[in-house]
Amino acid sequence: MAIHLARRMARVEPNAIGELLALGADPSIISFGGGYPDPTLFPAEALGQVMAEVIAAPGGQSMQYAPSDGLPELREQVAALMRADGTPCNAADVLILQGSQQGLDFAARMLVDPGDVIVTEDPTFLGGRIAFDPCEPVYAPVPMDDDGMRMDVLEHVLKTRPKVRMIYTIPEFQNPTGVTLSLERRHRLLELANAHDVVVLEDTPYRQIRFTGETLPTLKSLDTEGRVIHLGSFSKVLVPGLRVGWAVAAPALRAKMALLKLANDTQTSTLNMAATSLFLKKHDLDAHVATLRAAYARKKAVMLDAMRRHFPQDVAVTDPEGGLFTWATFRDGFDATAFMRDVALPEARVAYVPGGSFHPVTERANTARFNYSAQSEARIEEGIAALGAALKRHA
Repeated sequence: MAIHLARRMARVEPNAIGELLALGADPSIISFGGGYPDPTLFPAEALGQVMAEVIAAPGGQSMQYAPSDGLPELREQVAALMRADGTPCNAADVLILQGSQQGLDFAARMLVDPGDVIVTEDPTFLGGRIAFDPCEPVYAPVPMDDDGMRMDVLEHVLKTRPKVRMIYTIPEFQNPTGVTLSLERRHRLLELANAHDVVVLEDTPYRQIRFTGETLPTLKSLDTEGRVIHLGSFSKVLVPGLRVGWAVAAPALRAKMALLKLANDTQTSTLNMAATSLFLKKHDLDAHVATLRAAYARKKAVMLDAMRRHFPQDVAVTDPEGGLFTWATFRDGFDATAFMRDVALPEARVAYVPGGSFHPVTERANTARFNYSAQSEARIEEGIAALGAALKRHA
């Protein structure tokens, strides 16, 4: 049978995320690839108790359909978390999502027609591109430095590209680089978005996982015109398997996203929403996040120390103030994809994410993302030592 596919499917292709999930399941590989939290830190016992409690609740409410925009109590709890973080928010502003990845999909489908322009950081989150690509956008990547997206380049893009519909940014501990957008640039980004009437999509899955430095305001808290869509998630601070995230947006934008939610999956799992809500009610999320921060800060220090000792001296790595990733830049001419395929995997039994796929337009072969949260400190030392030895033999 000859199947006629929609034009959008031309950009829906196999990608590094699916390959990384497969690598993460192979115990013989030390994988620094995926964005996995440390499973030994999951609050499994507490979640088991709340899950049993919501299942046993009278009337089977947690196993029934729920409002498409999310359980009212959970929406209020998310709003309270946003307010505690300095962002004005009411339950009516919150849409519960099937992970914040769903919010990337909804934002693009709501705003972007084929040929419209999405501004991204360069490099940017691969999952963002996966969500945006079916809408057939044109990407306008903006380079980054130690303070995040460069505002001089963003200003030039907005002045010269008339069809910009959205600016996508991960302001805290950016995936893949680990860089944080400075306060001055947050203000400037919003000034430019206001001047050019562009929606800003703020993706914050790592915001709570700060090790050092000053907590900066969300873009949403600085938004004076209702143009910022803020995405948050429980995946990195609770467990990813619940697939519970949220969007906070101005009424008109939130209402359109809610319609897309209804069409897409009707609702997020009632059981998972109820369990998340009860966990927040009965347990101290802040204390749990503090445990994560301390553990991931140690792991980052172990990884960076091991890279300094074992990698060739010409390899540069970022030192993030939080989050799950560091970004490595190798010498000019180095091909991180070929090296992982030909050397790192078969010889060192180590995986990472080659950086080329994070660049929306012009791939750069000599970069790679490393995750430090998933592996134990001993495995981090072992894997980086093996990879460093391989780099010195072959690179």
